[in-house]
Amino acid sequence: MSVEAPFRTQVTVAGMTCQHCVMSVTEEISEIHGVDAVEVSLESGAVTVLADREVARHEIAAAITEAGYDLVD
Repeated sequence: MSVEAPFRTQVTVAGMTCQHCVMSVTEEISEIHGVDAVEVSLESGAVTVLADREVARHEIAAAITEAGYDLVD
């Protein structure tokens, strides 16, 4: 990922099975204020959020829920 953002958060998402899932999660998280880039690994469920501010876990969790998936604790 080539975007240089000062804040990096990584979470794990359960329930993704295809590229459509990846696109849905990416789209919802990208709508959070301050998010510059989102990288999603379908294989591991890892989601990396790069932002210009610290993004609270509950904001990411809400976006993942809105996309129809679950944040792994």
